[in-house]
Amino acid sequence: MKNHGAPNPPLAILLFALFTLLPLNPAAGAAHAGPLTYLWPLPADFNSGEQTLSVDPDLALVADGNGGKSAIIKDAFDRYKGIIFKRGGSGGRRSLGLERFAAGGRKGKRSASYDVAGLKIVVHSGSEELALGVDESYKLFIGKSDGQSIVWEATIEANTIYGALRGLETFSQLCVFDYGTKSVQIHKAPWFIQDKPRFNYRGMMIDTSRHYLPIEVIKQIIESMSYAKFVRYKLLVVELVI
Repeated sequence: MKNHGAPNPPLAILLFALFTLLPLNPAAGAAHAGPLTYLWPLPADFNSGEQTLSVDPDLALVADGNGGKSAIIKDAFDRYKGIIFKRGGSGGRRSLGLERFAAGGRKGKRSASYDVAGLKIVVHSGSEELALGVDESYKLFIGKSDGQSIVWEATIEANTIYGALRGLETFSQLCVFDYGTKSVQIHKAPWFIQDKPRFNYRGMMIDTSRHYLPIEVIKQIIESMSYAKFVRYKLLVVELVI
């Protein structure tokens, strides 16, 4: 009997789901009790600790540098914020009215209920030109601030906006919803990550000329590509035979 329901997920999505279930260090996860942290792809260099930090659902964006105020950065921040807090995250706590910070500033009172109340993104170049080989390197720091330090609880620093986008993806992967506390948390903090892609060309191809896929499935695949930091997509719609 044929099943005329929703189509089976394509192989690409299944493979992506498989890899995202792999912890940073499976052996360490088996040896030590506690939450595991998942990052894909594994950053080039990173250090972590043993703290657990709470993330404010009213997480504020602080933009700095020549490219920090790019609309691409703002749109990406809003997108990832929606992904991070798609299940909620207030944990029953009330945000204390975190204000909109000026670029690079720390005006007003900070929220005392959460460890991470703001994400600062520093982009040195104002260029938005996208080409193969563009600098996608970034640095990410996440730690608990005492409110007196000039260092933000979470900071992404990159030479280009595309490096900042990769840093945002990594930051979102570190944010995990805790069903017990009903809040978003970051485990194994403090984090210091220095990362850049090993390969400039990272992509995939879908051949719909031989294997039909609904448009919605194709959209889901394109959306999932950013989770693995892919940058190239080839769609083979028809094949011309002469």
